[in-house]
Amino acid sequence: MRDLLILGIGVHAAEMVEIVDRVNRVAPTWNLLGFLSADEKRIGERLNGLTVVGSARSLADFPDADLVPDNDWPRSLPIDHRRLVSLVDPGAFVSRSARIGVGTVIYPHCFVGLDARIGDLVFCLSGSAINHHCVLEDRVVVATGVSLAGSVHVEADCYLGQACTVRQYVRIGQSSLIGMGAVVIHDVPPNSVMIGNPARRLRDRVPTGAAPSG
Repeated sequence: MRDLLILGIGVHAAEMVEIVDRVNRVAPTWNLLGFLSADEKRIGERLNGLTVVGSARSLADFPDADLVPDNDWPRSLPIDHRRLVSLVDPGAFVSRSARIGVGTVIYPHCFVGLDARIGDLVFCLSGSAINHHCVLEDRVVVATGVSLAGSVHVEADCYLGQACTVRQYVRIGQSSLIGMGAVVIHDVPPNSVMIGNPARRLRDRVPTGAAPSG
């Protein structure tokens, strides 16, 4: 078994502890050491039975540990991608032809279809469907109950809100946010906030001239 650290201390980091437990019951894989926090003041706290053992500065203290981040881990903090692993709940269906990058987390009851491609640092919450030939680029967040029809392409840094639906062959432009329950039937320009059924563009996600957060 390899040592593992969870990067982050949010609610999803706490839930990831139980995904690790579920994986280990199927095939012993990781010795979970605890959490690293972006906030040094949180060191020593307990979260879902494990301890916050350090901060981002502590990575050098655990040189042999694998790393998996939650979706709130600050993107401004560098991570050695060679140390990243993905965490896939055994209750998810992942096609044997699908490909998943490093640092990705897939919750229970997700479906990843034939020849789907999921990038690095993607975070996919429970009950979502990523159907055949979909492409999710790096750092996409997929909230609970999202449904992507076949051959959808989601560019980097997008957020897909809870229970939204995207029609087949649609492309979601980089850094866009799809609102809860939205139904997307046409391509989405980069940096868009989309709401409604059918989805319409509400505004820029990041105001012109502002730096993206995270």
